[in-house]
Amino acid sequence: MKRLIVAFGFLTRLPVPQVSADGNDFAAAIRAYPIVGLAIGGLVAASGWAGSQIDPWVGALAALVAWVAVTGALHLDGLGDLADGLGAAHRDRTRLLAVMADPHIGSFGVVTIGLQLLAKLVLLHALAGIAWWPVIFVPFAARIGPLAWARWLPPLRDGLGARVATAVRSRDLIGWALVLGATAVALPAVLVTPVLILGFGLWLRWRVGGVSGDCHGAGIELVETGLLLAIVACGLR
Repeated sequence: MKRLIVAFGFLTRLPVPQVSADGNDFAAAIRAYPIVGLAIGGLVAASGWAGSQIDPWVGALAALVAWVAVTGALHLDGLGDLADGLGAAHRDRTRLLAVMADPHIGSFGVVTIGLQLLAKLVLLHALAGIAWWPVIFVPFAARIGPLAWARWLPPLRDGLGARVATAVRSRDLIGWALVLGATAVALPAVLVTPVLILGFGLWLRWRVGGVSGDCHGAGIELVETGLLLAIVACGLR
């Protein structure tokens, strides 16, 4: 329970009880990320549904605002940092890490975040004409990604990233894979999740050489968008 609270406190801006946690607890909290994703998805879907009672575009905007607000733009920040690093590094890994660690955002990050928000807005609007309940499972499925990337890819930095890599167990991945499979009975589009997670992981290994917190955040954002696209493309068939 403590590690679940830590996961909620780290991934969301929702009020949570104060708990005493050490580095091992923060690392092991990654196992609960998909549960946090379900809570995020529920809030986003509810906001979208409520806004859609006025207009589909209002619903899409309400869902997007709720998505950004509940996560505190945490993953968007990672996406922007990764984009800046890749844009400025010119395949120099040392410079890549230095740019990603810079708290300032550059033009690559601004453009990438803008495009990501626009993509989600358009896809959420498309979903408003189908149903809102599938959105509940998008943040859930996307947050299985960090477990896989932490397990498969070397950390780019020492510290918490290295601890997270050892905190993910095989049974964690198997367990969440089974839950994802059960979800696919109601929402077949989520079957694209392993492809998206594997594809981003392979790209990270080739282009970046490992994984960091920013990479996890970027991956979550991109997998979420890919899942929204899959749901829109497949409908509820």
